Amino acid sequence: MGKLGMFKELIGFFMERKKYWVIPLVILLFLLALIIVFASTSALAPLIYPLF
Repeated sequence: MGKLGMFKELIGFFMERKKYWVIPLVILLFLLALIIVFASTSALAPLIYPLF
C-alpha cells in the first residue's frame, strides 16, 4: 500500500466513525510536514525559515 492509500484509508476511517472535525487537522498536519521536509531539502530553505 502506498502513502496515498494510507491517507485515503485514514480519511475513510474518520468518515465511517463520523469524526469529520479531525479531517482538517490531519490535512493541516500533512501540509506542515510537507513544508518542513521541503524546507530542509531545498535551495529555498533560507526563504522558508523566516516563516517559522
